[in-house]
Amino acid sequence: MEINKINVTSDNIFPIIKKFLYSNQEVFLRELVSNAIDAIIKLKTLIQLENWDEITDNFQVKIIIDKINNTLHILDNGIGMTKEEVDKYINQIAFSGAEEFVKKYKNLSTTDSNIIGHFGLGFYSSFMVANKVVIYTQSYKKNASSIFWSCEGDPSFVMKEIEKKDRGTEIVLFINEDKKEFLDYDRIFKLLQKYCKFMPISISLSSKSKDNENKEKEIVVNNTNPAWKQNPLQLNDKNYLDFYHELYPNQLDDPLFWVHLNIDHPFHLTGVLYFPKIEKRIDLQKDKIHLYQNQVYITDNLEGVVPDFLSLLRGVIDSPDIPLNVSRSHLQYDASVQNISKYITRKVADKLDSMFRKNRDDFQKKWKNIKIIVEYGMISAQNFFEKAIKFFVFYTTDQNYFTLEEFKEKIKETQKNKEGKIVFLYSSDKEKQYSCIKEAKDRYYEVLIFDSPLSVHLIQKLEFSYQDICFVRVDSDHIDKLINFRKEEKYHSELSEKEKQDLKNLIQDHLMKNFQFSIQLEDLSKEDNPFLIIIPEFLRRIKEMNSTIEKDIIEEKDNKYYQLIVNTNHILMKKILKETSEEKRKKILQEALNLTLLSKDLLYGKNLTNFISKRLEDLIQE
Repeated sequence: MEINKINVTSDNIFPIIKKFLYSNQEVFLRELVSNAIDAIIKLKTLIQLENWDEITDNFQVKIIIDKINNTLHILDNGIGMTKEEVDKYINQIAFSGAEEFVKKYKNLSTTDSNIIGHFGLGFYSSFMVANKVVIYTQSYKKNASSIFWSCEGDPSFVMKEIEKKDRGTEIVLFINEDKKEFLDYDRIFKLLQKYCKFMPISISLSSKSKDNENKEKEIVVNNTNPAWKQNPLQLNDKNYLDFYHELYPNQLDDPLFWVHLNIDHPFHLTGVLYFPKIEKRIDLQKDKIHLYQNQVYITDNLEGVVPDFLSLLRGVIDSPDIPLNVSRSHLQYDASVQNISKYITRKVADKLDSMFRKNRDDFQKKWKNIKIIVEYGMISAQNFFEKAIKFFVFYTTDQNYFTLEEFKEKIKETQKNKEGKIVFLYSSDKEKQYSCIKEAKDRYYEVLIFDSPLSVHLIQKLEFSYQDICFVRVDSDHIDKLINFRKEEKYHSELSEKEKQDLKNLIQDHLMKNFQFSIQLEDLSKEDNPFLIIIPEFLRRIKEMNSTIEKDIIEEKDNKYYQLIVNTNHILMKKILKETSEEKRKKILQEALNLTLLSKDLLYGKNLTNFISKRLEDLIQE
């Protein structure tokens, strides 16, 4: 028996493969099964090119767990290897058999030429879990001998001719003592489901042990024709929904809709992207989009390939043109990746635009579940913003929907500020801001709902893009100051300047020890509340944009941002000024402010608003 040396540039290649080339040991199974699939695809391609009819096999890859001998077997009935091919593809590490095959058959169609390859280094990943690896292989070539090859994880190997075997290749891994997890049926099944679930050739899994030595349980673990590889015209809604739940078995909800990707030039890419129900919830860690290459699972980290805002979607992208590092575990970024990202963005935008134009009512029913994705895209991608502004729908507190241009047209004559800009009043919480919304609607103003975590960023983007509009939250000031349309309704104070200063001093002396609000006296209507607590629009935006904790944005408990607006024309102010009892004056001030704080901080609606109004009337009468 002749002892030979594997042709490598360093005797240290095995430690490098084991420790550095592959970051995740479990990918050995993906690599070996991929090579088996590759061998079958090569043979099927040759059958088509040469019009062979003598090979009519049911092509299949078999994974067998042998707990008796502590071995894992990967078998295929593909093209097999001659002695010369074993020497070239195995003994000369990193030689790509697929590359040579494709060069030889240059006229292959795009689909047929998508052969996995990487047999050299992919094969050697098996030494991460095995202390010995054996190959039995028989070439499809009729006069070729069957070959045995064996290696124990160092540059020495044994290769010899053996008794004739069936066509194809069997790889036997003698699993390390500390890697026995890879002899567990459930562990291997889960790995096959992760990496090989949609490979194009049938893969079966079985096991044998002392308990069932002669009784193997064999199951097929993959779907060879997943939805993304099929013609969209031949798929119905049920097909897409079934595939979604095959991808994400733990998802109980159906997706809202989907986008089927299919392009052959200037790059090849297929896939299906699903829009899940999201509303205000953002979970970037759960059920991500899967990247495949020729139906082989690669990763769910698609940074750079899929734009950030679409990382909220689910589904599959499959492309042989996305460059990977040598271990196929990480993406490498180049111009083709940028073009793929732009294509995906355009396809999603086109799908949303088509849905909006074809069935606007149905689109609007789905809107609350998808708008955060659209908002994210409009903020982060200018090319998406330019398309999305046509189908982005604003909705009011009365649940009426408008595009930007439709809403501008509706309010352009009635909602303007002193600079002449069209004012988009909005609320972030219908309940908390009930009284302010009511004041606006009593004046026949329209109030939008902007309640997502991204609202402040989108508002900034819209104001920058459309110089004739501005957004103000309905509780950011008194309504008559936010909109300057009712110029004729300007109120004059019934208090003298001295009385105003006295009032301000009283409030500061009695109230500002506990509250850090700034005080501003305003001449408002007698019917308006005595006090109004606001955060000016620009201050609140700064706070929201700088905040990293969503709770801080919603609760707004930081007093330094607030202003206390004092209505000098409210009858309570004269009562306070005339009151001679210091204790009673303080009590009136404190309760009036407490009622104002109550309306600001608690979830409330019509009933509590009426209660506050009634209590203020009682204070006046007391």
